Amino acid sequence: MSRFLPPTGTADITPDEVAEWRLLETRATEIFGLYGYGEIRTPIFEETDVFKRGLGDQTEVVQKEMYTFERGDHSFTLRPEGTAGVMRSLSGTDVMNGNEQRVFYIGPMFRGERPAAGRRRQFHQIGAENVGRVHPKLDAEVIAMYTQYLESLGITGTELLINTRGEQRDRVAGAAVLREYFAPIISKMCPDCQQRFQKNIWRILDCKVPECQDLINAAPNVTEVFTPETMAYFKEVCTALDALGIPYKVEPRLVRGLDYYVHTVFEWTHSGLGGQSAIAGGGRYEIMFPGNSKPMIGVGFASGMERLLMVREALGIKRAVSATPAPVILIPLGTAAEERCWQLLGTLRTAGIPAHVEPESGKSMKSQMRTANRLNACIAVICGENELAKDEVVVKTMATGEQSNVKIPELCQYLKNQFNA
Repeated sequence: MSRFLPPTGTADITPDEVAEWRLLETRATEIFGLYGYGEIRTPIFEETDVFKRGLGDQTEVVQKEMYTFERGDHSFTLRPEGTAGVMRSLSGTDVMNGNEQRVFYIGPMFRGERPAAGRRRQFHQIGAENVGRVHPKLDAEVIAMYTQYLESLGITGTELLINTRGEQRDRVAGAAVLREYFAPIISKMCPDCQQRFQKNIWRILDCKVPECQDLINAAPNVTEVFTPETMAYFKEVCTALDALGIPYKVEPRLVRGLDYYVHTVFEWTHSGLGGQSAIAGGGRYEIMFPGNSKPMIGVGFASGMERLLMVREALGIKRAVSATPAPVILIPLGTAAEERCWQLLGTLRTAGIPAHVEPESGKSMKSQMRTANRLNACIAVICGENELAKDEVVVKTMATGEQSNVKIPELCQYLKNQFNA
């Protein structure tokens, strides 16, 4: 029989999978809270200009991957990442005066990519932003926070790559070095790299096409023409990481895929993901919004939740299971008992006791016990005409078969004692 499937590049998250997702969310709330971060929730779609201005017109996300739609005279886009919307939200606050805010977010993002393992068109991210101040130790602290988050999930074997993008004044000298190197060989590279050579040469370093990798890896280290001030900033980040005991590798080709980055950029990878090895990345950034006389500044990261789950699976980490308790099942035998059990159902649930009753009338004892087994019920409360006449029920422990007669007014407390035993 044919049925509707989720759209290509999306997936349902079923009840038996939700416990793993809740684990990622709960650990983020716990760990990020230790560093003073509070949760922020922004709209799933924004004015398109929020992303064009925030991410840069020449980024591949803006040019090729955004889901954009028109509504009246306005253009809206489903958020392809979290930072731009968070910055839009905070742009009218005191962060513009150098006052620091620490926030994190959890939720779905949308990109029109070709679906692959760990890459979906609707995917989910956990991210954090420290907004309002510039200091290399804040960059290192964000890295330390995510490192602790990975440890809380039992994820080991990651590699932290870091680099500096420099400041805006470093970009001219760096671009000149890249242009001199790539000009004689650009015809051998992929069509996207040939376009990047004309529009934004830094994007070549972020190319993932295998045929281009050897040429990119042989490119000169542009940080050698960055200013002493820029390199001193980066050195202080590295020194802070050393003091925190966090291992890292300086990767001169790392630029990240968005134009708002300045100074520190970083990325965590894991071999358990195969070719798409990145599980998180971020860096320091500057974003200019209309009406502001200066850019918003911050440092943060985003982590793909699907990829974190893939790494946990690759490491053989035991999956989290649902904490939903086994229910009590009420088994009425007869019309009067059915009415009384429906009253008891509400009473038990109000008291915080998980309970279930068969909605269809006239079911036999045997049929209702099959339902109890299917639901993995821990206790069956049996109520027939004889029990009603005595204002009591029979309480059966499913695991042992032990039975007790309990007065109906005392049932809630009796079951609570059983659950707490």
